[in-house]
Amino acid sequence: MAPAPPPVIVLVRPQLGENIGKAARAMLNFGLTEMRLVSPRDGWPNPSAGPAASGADIVLEQAQVFESVAEAVADCAHVYATTVRKRGVTKPVVTPEEAARAIRTEAGRSALLFGPERSGLETDDVAVARTILTVPINPEFGSLNLAQAVILTAYEWSKGAALVQPTEEELDPPAPQHELDGLIGQLDAMLVASGFYHPPERTPATRRTLRTLLTKPGWTAQEIRTLRGVLSALEGKKRPRA
Repeated sequence: MAPAPPPVIVLVRPQLGENIGKAARAMLNFGLTEMRLVSPRDGWPNPSAGPAASGADIVLEQAQVFESVAEAVADCAHVYATTVRKRGVTKPVVTPEEAARAIRTEAGRSALLFGPERSGLETDDVAVARTILTVPINPEFGSLNLAQAVILTAYEWSKGAALVQPTEEELDPPAPQHELDGLIGQLDAMLVASGFYHPPERTPATRRTLRTLLTKPGWTAQEIRTLRGVLSALEGKKRPRA
């Protein structure tokens, strides 16, 4: 079975262009690109959205505008209304994690509805949805801004989308043992010359401690070369100059 397509993010009567831009940024952070706008208050396109999107221009450029929620989700088989309360509508209630799992496994397109910044979704908006999505939140302060709500749901969906971690980078392999032994030997010779090993009977134990210390980090070849360069520089300072 082919994987389900990514969910559509539907912003219902969004008020500020900045918030639309921030929502676009949150979407693209987690691999979502399809935004639909239902009757944006200040029209569309909105010049305030671009700067707030911080480079998520593809989301804004492809955004579609609809007159009603029903039109915006007409091609979607699964519609989730994000709201902190049921608003008098009896429907299944899920968390963002549960919704993301269903979106990834159920056939057909899914849409996530987000209401206006000040009031959230109206009862008629929620009635269009099949499921209510509610974020577990502090009951004493249940206020999420639009971008926060989008990023929570987008993140949960992305956990099953095999996105690459932005901080992930290829690391150099550990240095071969002979290079590490060379570093330890160089340091040992310098310590002997400086009279570090004292008293003599403690020398074997001290050498073992130093080897244990130096073999813990898993130095790369570049790190070994750098450290040996440091030792050579220090050793050179002790030599009398002609």
